[in-house]
Amino acid sequence: MTNYTEIDFAPILAMTDGEVITHSPVRDIRLPSGKVIALITLDNGRDHNRPNTLGPATLAELDKTLEALKARAASGEIDAVGITGKQYILAAGADLSDISKVGSKENAKLVAQFGHMVLGKLSELGVPSFAFVNGLALGGGLEIALNSSYRTVDASAAAIALPEVFLGIIPGWGGAYLLPNLIGIENALEVVISNPLKQNRMLKPQQAFDYGIVDAIFPASNYLEDSLKWADRVMTGAVKVDRRHEPGKIERLTKWPIAIKMARGMLESRIGTVPRSPYAALELLEKAKGGTKAEGFAREDDALAELVTGDQFAASMYAFDLVQKRAKRPVGAPDKELAKKVTKVGIIGAGLMASQFALLFLRKLQVPVLITDLDQARVDKGLAYIDGEIGKLEAKGRLDGDAANRLRALVHGTTDKSEYADCDFVIEAVFEEVGVKQQVFGEIEKIIADDAILATNTSSLSVEEIGAKLAHPERLVGFHFFNPVAVMPLIEIVKTPQTTDAALSTAFVVARGLGKNAVLTADAPGFVVNRLLAKVMGEAARAVYEGTPLLTVEKAFAPIGLPMTPFQLIDLVGWKVAAHVQDTMAHAFPERFFASENFHELAELPEVVEKDRNGKVTGWTKAAEKVLKGAVGSSPASEAEILQRVQDGLAQEIKLMLDEGVVPEVEDIDLCLILGAAWPFIDGGASPYLDREGASERVFGDSFHHPLIKGVAS
Repeated sequence: MTNYTEIDFAPILAMTDGEVITHSPVRDIRLPSGKVIALITLDNGRDHNRPNTLGPATLAELDKTLEALKARAASGEIDAVGITGKQYILAAGADLSDISKVGSKENAKLVAQFGHMVLGKLSELGVPSFAFVNGLALGGGLEIALNSSYRTVDASAAAIALPEVFLGIIPGWGGAYLLPNLIGIENALEVVISNPLKQNRMLKPQQAFDYGIVDAIFPASNYLEDSLKWADRVMTGAVKVDRRHEPGKIERLTKWPIAIKMARGMLESRIGTVPRSPYAALELLEKAKGGTKAEGFAREDDALAELVTGDQFAASMYAFDLVQKRAKRPVGAPDKELAKKVTKVGIIGAGLMASQFALLFLRKLQVPVLITDLDQARVDKGLAYIDGEIGKLEAKGRLDGDAANRLRALVHGTTDKSEYADCDFVIEAVFEEVGVKQQVFGEIEKIIADDAILATNTSSLSVEEIGAKLAHPERLVGFHFFNPVAVMPLIEIVKTPQTTDAALSTAFVVARGLGKNAVLTADAPGFVVNRLLAKVMGEAARAVYEGTPLLTVEKAFAPIGLPMTPFQLIDLVGWKVAAHVQDTMAHAFPERFFASENFHELAELPEVVEKDRNGKVTGWTKAAEKVLKGAVGSSPASEAEILQRVQDGLAQEIKLMLDEGVVPEVEDIDLCLILGAAWPFIDGGASPYLDREGASERVFGDSFHHPLIKGVAS
């Protein structure tokens, strides 16, 4: 058993340069019963845009605060200790910038041990401790609450979560041991592993209460006062806290191991075995079934030290920084003051993609939206879809009746294109063919105002060519969404040589208004995401047509850690779309991209691959085998050969894109892959992974990053 008081924490206490310290002032509050609670309020002195974080200096100050309160409790001065945060925020967890600078495995372990020692004191004060979760509580913020005796939550708190697995580590300050022993293994698996892997899903306060993470929930209007009264009643015995998952009530012999086994199978099926943190978290949750709290904390110390110093955490921190900082300040975006004010949006088309656009523009911009199509039946179908989706949001409580009716009133559909006359921003969602897009824009340009902006959602065609027949091509901008439109956070904004700063600025302001992250790209084939996905899909197809078995090809890509195997991805985007993108890229760069006419024959089939219930590809359909017969060679490639081909191909393509000026820097390529293709954080996008695997050195004799983005030596 670790005795934290005997450990020398000096090495990490020296790592406080630049730390924004979250202070822990205390005030005594006399409760209605006459009892006194000493209330700590965590506060870094900044507004809610800069959440409280827990760095070494913060923890050291909190440690002194808790030691002083323990002494006061022993002398009878106070009857309880409470801990809450500044407005809207309890704490957003450990200061990750500090953790990423630990320098060695020994120091990483000290960080884990120091957090355990300090937060662990919340349960060792000699009096009850109450965590009042008044707002955002992530990672170490939630672990503050878990280490306390009792917990309440503000019903308006922004989010509650243990997101560590999303970042390539594990909950290391008690979460992996305390949570399953508080709420049971099944709920803990969801909070610790499943939610982080679902694009870092967070809990709402009501969910946290329903799971048993917190003992009481109170409305924001009187949250702290209600929490203090509740704490008083708990201490006097007037309120008995009923925890359905208390140690004696948790079924451990059969349910626990079965849940772990099912979770392991789910992980292997959905994410493969490359990501380390989900499996490390799973092992900690499995072992939390028995043993002491001290043993559980010691296991967390070891796991955190191992992961924090590894390559996957280094890449995750690079990716996290891109998403948190670079994405919010798009490189190359003109001054937003140049943007045209958008008071009405026009959408050419009324199919599924157009209807998804309309719903997004309605919800986020809340301006009138016009949709048109060739005939009224198509328009009516689009309007019915939009109405149905608004109805679903209303049924789920995400819109009230008035808000839903306002949105319905803002959308209008017609076949009369003259109604585009007062639209400020018009985007097309028509067939992916240059001639079709040129035709519809040619018609609309004659109707709209001189300063209205035209946007194309093309995924791989030349934006300049689409605008070649326009009288004013300078108003045209590429505005490439990713599917599903409501979910995927990226928009590639494409600039042609003619695009004005006003058009570009408008596109960036609109993207931000839609809640999306925008990256500026030059008008190059496939832009960023589809160019690189075409490389992945093309190398998979090349191997198949050489004669490599389908499942061998699928397994070859596993070490990259992509969210989907190549043929899962092709099946998702659609075989016709994939065939079209491959043709576009092979036409543009025939020496580097693979395409086959046979691919189009496969695309005509209703189903090409067979999949199991988890979506994993298990083989070709009989119809696909028939189409492939005679088109497949007899020179199969090995898994190692395929992997190196795709690694080297990606490294070559990224280097060429940088040399061509498709984006300003490699960080923009990684950001596009993370946001537009769900490329894993543990790779850092693509470039850190390609550097570490030696692909960059093999292809162009250098690396994308200096120094390499990799874990520290132990």
